[in-house]
Amino acid sequence: MLLSAVLFAVAVLGIGLLRAAFYEPPARTADTVAVADAPTPTVTGLCGTVPVSAPRELRGMWLTTVYNIDWPSRPGLPPEQVRAEYLRWLDLAVAQNHNAIFVHVRPSGDAFWKSDYAPWSNWLTGRLDGADPGWDPMAFMVDEAHQRNLEFHAWFNPYRGTQFAPDGAGTDLTKLPANHPLVVHPEWRIAHPSGPKGRYYYDPGNPEARKFVEDAMLEAVARYDVDGVHFDDFFYPYPGDGKGQDFPDDASFAKYGGGKSRADWRRDNVNTLVREMKQRIAEVKPWVKFGISPFGIWRNGGEGSDTSGLESYSAIYADTRTWVREGWLDYIVPQLYWTIGFDKADYAKVLPWWAKTVKGTGVQLYIGMADYRVGEKGDWSDPAELDRQMVLNDKFGVQGQIHYSAASVRGDKLGAASRYRAKHYATPAFVPRIARLPAAPPAAPRITAANRSDGGAVTLTVAGGGGTSWALYRTQKGAAALVATGRAGSPVADPKPPAGPATYCVSGLDRSANEGPLSSPFTIAG
Repeated sequence: MLLSAVLFAVAVLGIGLLRAAFYEPPARTADTVAVADAPTPTVTGLCGTVPVSAPRELRGMWLTTVYNIDWPSRPGLPPEQVRAEYLRWLDLAVAQNHNAIFVHVRPSGDAFWKSDYAPWSNWLTGRLDGADPGWDPMAFMVDEAHQRNLEFHAWFNPYRGTQFAPDGAGTDLTKLPANHPLVVHPEWRIAHPSGPKGRYYYDPGNPEARKFVEDAMLEAVARYDVDGVHFDDFFYPYPGDGKGQDFPDDASFAKYGGGKSRADWRRDNVNTLVREMKQRIAEVKPWVKFGISPFGIWRNGGEGSDTSGLESYSAIYADTRTWVREGWLDYIVPQLYWTIGFDKADYAKVLPWWAKTVKGTGVQLYIGMADYRVGEKGDWSDPAELDRQMVLNDKFGVQGQIHYSAASVRGDKLGAASRYRAKHYATPAFVPRIARLPAAPPAAPRITAANRSDGGAVTLTVAGGGGTSWALYRTQKGAAALVATGRAGSPVADPKPPAGPATYCVSGLDRSANEGPLSSPFTIAG
């Protein structure tokens, strides 16, 4: 990449690397949160007469494709190398005991699948002309994630139409394919000086443009077996993205504003997108989840959080609280990319606000974790910071975390990822149940035989039951704990069995992680 380090930082403002750039981390204060054990897993049933327990927690990481931050490692690689790199990311997710992966499949009006609505992504092909790479990355990504019993959430940026130069077309229409939607429909595009050389956006205020970007994303939902549709915080551009220039939507505001203030009209445009996507996803595939990861501050003070930073409500017209209150989401993942004790946005103050906001709404709260900041000066130089934040998450009933980004999880700077993995992700976990999703828990399976290999692993023969995935519990003394999960059809095995006797039970889960009854106990000798 040809951008300097400074331009690169500006280029990815809001992607994650500089989402926290509105604040400067202070030195750690003495008022810190003590480390405590994670909550006890929920008892879910009985293995014979022994209670069975298993944690339910969304655990994931964002796999970023823009600028090849995570994957592929560079544009234009041979398909076999792209596939091999992706599998290594899945291996990392499995090693971390994650149960979901969030893959950037529409970074800027492009696609990681053969789309009727968007050109192939240049981050994959290395080309801006929409040339077909000759294979189906999306089908491969979804299938391989499912083989490892990972949910696949397709991550989209709805309104970004082009990536800025030199890596993308910017506002140079001659670099786009002749059939690019923004070439064919000039009334849908708005040029904005985002980044060093600007980019085109699909106009959020144009109803036809909005429906088109919805159709483009729903195409992937209809064609592929995705588990979730996921947005981050890119709606209207961030103020820092435009060199002080406002978004030039005078024409659409004059045509569609309907007497509202421009700010209210813009918020209504984004609200409409969110509401319609919720409705349309449910119509296409009712089992697919819909979630958004917004900037971590809705508003400062009053009904908002005890903060003094940029507001998503007024800066990018994202009325995140309304989305939660109206039930337009299945989950929300605020990006709390600040430390405990930070003066402008204290993690320990923002988190309770979000926990209170989602309470009673049916919308699940996950937290976007700033793995990428570990090693920065001040509080982020402490490898225990993320661990402490996850302790707070447990305290306030957060139902999971997503880590930004995959490269930072793998890099494990200061050993921070290893620390929270050992403390919080030491065993497998089910994803949380979502009440609105279809539920069809499978019948109880039967364990008919067991085999202990020379290497010590125990593989069970299981019959009946059914479902999308299985869960294996083991007990020696006391409660039976979850020791492994897998996709239906994969070997049911205990990867680290004890040397002595052990008793096992197996259950099946449906597509929405509703667990059926457990098998009868099966005991093996040492």
